[in-house]
Amino acid sequence: MSANTNSQHMMSYGKLAAVLIILLIFTGITVGVSYIDMGVYNVPVTLGIASFKVSLVLLFFMHLKYESLAIKVSFLSTIGFLAIMIGLTFVDIAYR
Repeated sequence: MSANTNSQHMMSYGKLAAVLIILLIFTGITVGVSYIDMGVYNVPVTLGIASFKVSLVLLFFMHLKYESLAIKVSFLSTIGFLAIMIGLTFVDIAYR
């Protein structure tokens, strides 16, 4: 092993500030969407916005962007399983 195995990933304040501004913009979009009646599309749109915001937080603030492939695959499989369970719950409620 070399002496430079420091796994610390430094990100610039500018990049972190840009991600924060994007998160604040999408929070405003979420609030704006809550006042619009889209019928059955209210929940999917808000879940989509929330999923995008969560992915930004995970990638940049929790440094998932710099992790190994095994951690990324385990995270994505967990998200996939969660999406399947939420989808099945929606189907169950819709056809009661």
